[in-house]
Amino acid sequence: MRLPASATSCSVPHHRTHHRRGKRRGRAVPRNLYRPHHPFTADGAAVDLKALERLVEFQIAEGIQGLIPLGSTGEFLSVSREERTAITETVVRVARECAGRTGAGRVPVLMGTGAEDTREVVALSKEAEALGADGVMIIPPYYSVPTEDELFHHYKTVADAIGIPIMVYNNPATANVDLLPATLARLSTIPNCRYVKESTLEVTRVRDIVALCGDRMEVFAGVLGYESAWLGAVGWVAVCSNVAPRLSTEMFAAAAFEADREKSLALYRRLAPLLPWVGGPRYVSGTKAAFRLMGMDMGAPRPPRLPLLERDVPALARVLQEMGVTIAARAAAE
Repeated sequence: MRLPASATSCSVPHHRTHHRRGKRRGRAVPRNLYRPHHPFTADGAAVDLKALERLVEFQIAEGIQGLIPLGSTGEFLSVSREERTAITETVVRVARECAGRTGAGRVPVLMGTGAEDTREVVALSKEAEALGADGVMIIPPYYSVPTEDELFHHYKTVADAIGIPIMVYNNPATANVDLLPATLARLSTIPNCRYVKESTLEVTRVRDIVALCGDRMEVFAGVLGYESAWLGAVGWVAVCSNVAPRLSTEMFAAAAFEADREKSLALYRRLAPLLPWVGGPRYVSGTKAAFRLMGMDMGAPRPPRLPLLERDVPALARVLQEMGVTIAARAAAE
């Protein structure tokens, strides 16, 4: 499976092939991937699946080439096992339906299946495959601080249990484990550990991973999309693409594939003011506040996360307006 360049991670608002174990397997993954938020109902008691459907349709209509639900932006630690299943079923189904209606081609779905217990990761990954996901994204166990040997065993155990590719997720700020380039080079020898989402703020990591892994593992930026594009990243798993999917996709493509510095830098400068609002401690609250301003209410974050402070909302609205994002009339009146 070869991923497209632009992917988004879903906010809690395919074509399956069979492969022999030990072979590289799966279909092409697009280059721009989106990590959707998962919309919740107003009281936070349930996932709003209808809002999730609308969100996936919006992202695909705006040019996103792949979806990664149940990541950090999707508050994966704050949903139940039953909600995970419903989210997976909904996103896979809607992505297929959109492809059928538009004729634009299938939009791959990679499900976040990270957990502390390797057995649970295996179970979640097997379920994702059974429900039609094209791959899985797996953050390391985030409490036990595993050694390199333990990490290799963890990922190999999952890889041996499924027939779809794995995107390894390096985010030491949240996982308490830093997958250094040398460690990723070792993980890349596992046949279907095909991709890495590199989410440190050290852009030279991209250079080093590319040098050590070669074509065994492709690099997707997790934070520094613009910078990583020039050092060999083939895609961007972008939080900002929740709110500005087309702009995010066009910026990364202009840098990574067109090598057009003037065009990509101009697009990046349009996008950059949004980044502090959907990064750091505000990556969930800021994104959900932006959706509310856009007239696409995704509900509030689940505790312990809190909504964006109301005093900060007007500043976010100004950033969106300066980017050309339309503010909903009701939101503007509040």
